[in-house]
Amino acid sequence: MSMAQDLFADMGRKVEEMRANGDRTEGADDDEEVDSRVVDEIESLCMNCHEDGITKLLLTRIPFFREIVIMSFYCDHCHFKNSEIQSAGEIQQRGSKYTLKLDSDADFERQVVKSDGCVFRVDDIDLEIPPGRGQYSNVEGILRMVLSDLESHQEDRRKQMPEVAAQLDVVLEKLRNMLDGSSFPFTISIDDPAGNSWIEPSPRDHAGKYTRREYLRTREQNEALGLEDGKAQRDGTGAPDTEIRPEYKATQMTPAMPDGGVNNVDADDEIVENRVYSFPATCPGCMKPCDTNMKMVNIPHFKQVVVMSTVCDHCGYRSNEIKTGGEIPEKGCRITMSVEKPEDLARDILKSESCRLICPGLELDVQPGTVGGRFTTIEGLLTQFRDDLHSSVFGMDDTEGTGGDSLQAETKATWDAFFSRLTLAIDGKLPFTLIMEDPLASSYVQSFTAPAPDPQIEVEEYERSFDEMEHLGLNDIKTEGYENDAEPEEAQGHSDVAAAIADPSKIEGLSEQAVKALQDLEVSDPAVDAKHGRGA
Repeated sequence: MSMAQDLFADMGRKVEEMRANGDRTEGADDDEEVDSRVVDEIESLCMNCHEDGITKLLLTRIPFFREIVIMSFYCDHCHFKNSEIQSAGEIQQRGSKYTLKLDSDADFERQVVKSDGCVFRVDDIDLEIPPGRGQYSNVEGILRMVLSDLESHQEDRRKQMPEVAAQLDVVLEKLRNMLDGSSFPFTISIDDPAGNSWIEPSPRDHAGKYTRREYLRTREQNEALGLEDGKAQRDGTGAPDTEIRPEYKATQMTPAMPDGGVNNVDADDEIVENRVYSFPATCPGCMKPCDTNMKMVNIPHFKQVVVMSTVCDHCGYRSNEIKTGGEIPEKGCRITMSVEKPEDLARDILKSESCRLICPGLELDVQPGTVGGRFTTIEGLLTQFRDDLHSSVFGMDDTEGTGGDSLQAETKATWDAFFSRLTLAIDGKLPFTLIMEDPLASSYVQSFTAPAPDPQIEVEEYERSFDEMEHLGLNDIKTEGYENDAEPEEAQGHSDVAAAIADPSKIEGLSEQAVKALQDLEVSDPAVDAKHGRGA
């Protein structure tokens, strides 16, 4: 067992060890000492009275999440106390944002980990809590803490800033209604650039209720996390560049990878299939220069896709994704695949980043953006979903699926049943239906009878919803007929010109477009000349 596993054991395991140590202590000799402490105590300085107080540290692991340190300070002299949490895990490669739509009282009981760099939002009232001290609570506890903080000093605000206090009263009333359960549904979200904050999921979450999205950090966010010193890099006073060890570099690739730092994309007139191209990019992990490799692959009876891979020699960051090309189709595409025998699991499948994947019989619903684009087999895709979910629910090192003592028995039984069905499907022992809904029609399942129709695959087009159009940015895009938008304005300009010719007193109210029309008509008027500084 590694040092991290020893330090961050589940609370249930620690209690069992403490009981075992207690039994050993009862039968031990007087000169033997058995350390049965679960909480570490450290003498530290009180920042209120500058006397010595006690800080208690508890290192533990949260089911569905990762390791944290719970800290509590108390001073016996001035009775000052404080508690907070800190993430004991590493800064993740990407930031994360969790969104939860609350529609019942049970949602208030979900656990929430809010790190010191996390932004908490109540979207319905546009309330944002900036980064502060770390907190480990549930949804109700976080909301009541926000309510308590906003209510403090409200009486003083009414005397000094009555307008601000009146606006804040409206927000406080809405928060109270939310906590009373009279404002369902409403949405909360947490956004953590370090990727170490979290909202507890539930196996019963329906589509759109709970979402998790990962994103690449900006340079400013990396600087705030201490991953990059922008000023030091700009003036050359930063630490020297590091290079990844040779054994971690990609070797023996077929076809061979281009040499680092070589841009062979612009050298060719067009991109050809099955050739690896390289172009310079910026690493999203450390913001240093790196290379991105790409290769165009033609999927039979579908379209061309681009496989992209990024590896940073400075920090070791690596990623891969699939991009589809071509124009945006007029309609989305829904593919329904009936997996009836083990051979169907070997079919190739392309799941784009915009695709939603549903398996009703397995109670599996993967929202768009949860995982990036993937080109693999049905078995490989389901295996990845199972492994990712299992590590999120029970932890990376929990191979037995115990989940710790804080995982309720009912919840654990639900997850066990879910993973059992999913494993049976992966092993080819349970037939199921796979549905892929892609508003960009960029997903694909291999047909065994192509180009003839496959009786196990049904492909249909559907009209995109307003939300899908909004998410893709298509509601604000106009590629045809945009030149006609200027016609009403132009017609108004000609109307103003006619009015000005008939009544010179209306010259002062002319728009710039109408004045230009007068100039084009070579209409000379002293008032127009005077307004625009023209000589006689």
